[in-house]
Amino acid sequence: MKYVFDSRGAYQLVKVIVHTDGASRGNPGHGGYGAVLSYTAPSGKEHTLELSRGYERTTNNRMELLGVIAALEALNRPCDVEIHSDSQYVCNAFNQHWVEGWIKRGWKTADKKPVKNVDLWKRLLAAKEPHHVSFHWVKGHAGHELNERCDELATVAADHGPHHIDTGFTEA
Repeated sequence: MKYVFDSRGAYQLVKVIVHTDGASRGNPGHGGYGAVLSYTAPSGKEHTLELSRGYERTTNNRMELLGVIAALEALNRPCDVEIHSDSQYVCNAFNQHWVEGWIKRGWKTADKKPVKNVDLWKRLLAAKEPHHVSFHWVKGHAGHELNERCDELATVAADHGPHHIDTGFTEA
């Protein structure tokens, strides 16, 4: 069990299991993300929350990032969060410490090129900050029930909208 200490003492972090996926019809093209958050309240009652949103012109990687961001931003207090994603882009960025290197190099890759999607990486870091977060890669389209549900949420959002503007998307 993980505990947080504040001015009132210690309290147990709620464990939240998050599954996410992103989809894009063309790269760029219409896109969407899906996320399923599951947790057990202190009362013992289990809760599930599904999130999805469609975008007019975006990329698959941006939707993968926004699925994680939306899930973390939905939490209203510090939590112990397990993120399950089929995006190696997202999982490896943390598990292989790519993000730390990008930050040290001023948001440049090891090849000294600008990191793509910096707006979303910074937003993800801010959303992640109050929580204890771990990233777990799952193979996509392999029959994993919650990954398949997230894929369905993401593709329906991409295909049917409503489509919002991805203000950070650029053609470069």
